[in-house]
Amino acid sequence: MKVILFGATGMIGQAALRECLLDSSVTTVLSIGRSTTGKQAPKLHEIMHSDLTDLSSIEPELSGYDACFYCLGISSLGLTEATYRKITYDMPLAAAQTLARFNPDMTFIYVSGSGADSSEAGKTMWARVKGAAENALLRLPLKTFVFRPAFVQPLNGIGSKTKWITAIYAMVSPLVPLVMRLIPNYATTTTDIGRAMIGVARNGAPTRILESPAIRQAAAGAGL
Repeated sequence: MKVILFGATGMIGQAALRECLLDSSVTTVLSIGRSTTGKQAPKLHEIMHSDLTDLSSIEPELSGYDACFYCLGISSLGLTEATYRKITYDMPLAAAQTLARFNPDMTFIYVSGSGADSSEAGKTMWARVKGAAENALLRLPLKTFVFRPAFVQPLNGIGSKTKWITAIYAMVSPLVPLVMRLIPNYATTTTDIGRAMIGVARNGAPTRILESPAIRQAAAGAGL
């Protein structure tokens, strides 16, 4: 399986990259982003690209892939709706529309978030925009799946690039085992998410929107 990965330097993207590099069924990983992963592996190739709303200049590199894991995201804290929408809606839609032309049988997995508003009419800005992105992507002629994780436990040295998120994780880390036991329907791990992406790309899933329990189930079925 050949995979394109967006957002490989973020917490979820790091997990997806790690699991792809470990999985023998994944033969090629193309990371596209504005910064390098800093990793080296025979099957990892990287393209630095500044404008992720326009992939026209790298289109010759995008054919022949089986799956795309779109993990690029940002917190809405302190952002206007227009800025947040560009990153959360415009960028993934541009990527998916381009990839659909070159890889019509591709599986496209978009990492959204628990609480995304599919009605696009709620009062919470980030949820509206996430919901709009999900809806637009699900309408495209791709095998699109949406991951909606809630609490994510980072494993294997993976962490967020955002300082305040890192600080929060550091504060709550002693409580993480309790959280994982008490609210299993709202908790998963970075390893689960990375494994689940590979499993869904390979085997599909019963539903096109996967919350935390379905993500864990897909991870369990992915094998090693």
